[in-house]
Amino acid sequence: MESIRRKARIIALQALYEFDCVGHDLAESTARLIQEKPLPEDAALFSQELVTGVEENKEKIDAQIQKFAPSFPVEQLSLIDRAILRLAIFEIVIDKKVPLKVAINEAVELAKTFGNNNSAKFVNGVLGSVSSAILQS
Repeated sequence: MESIRRKARIIALQALYEFDCVGHDLAESTARLIQEKPLPEDAALFSQELVTGVEENKEKIDAQIQKFAPSFPVEQLSLIDRAILRLAIFEIVIDKKVPLKVAINEAVELAKTFGNNNSAKFVNGVLGSVSSAILQS
């Protein structure tokens, strides 16, 4: 069974993916998704914080993706892989409220569920490089 926090991450991921696909307003999409799949108030707030954090820090996050996956231009990544990486990098580099390993594990699980056959490996590799850089600094 999925944890409440994972469900909140899934809603954030869906909102970010929807924005990339069709340009829907992030706040409206997040609110609609939370209404469709109700979450406890703290989890709904967590989901909204993730979406807002990614939106407000997108350039910084995308620069991290480009730095640690230079062979894969951000704009050419699959939409789902890009959204997963943005969420995880926000949690790891900017938000820093969850342990590094938890953020990576959650991202890999999202990639296994929503990505293609190579997504989990790709996401794990990029986030492994991000975490190595953080641990060395």
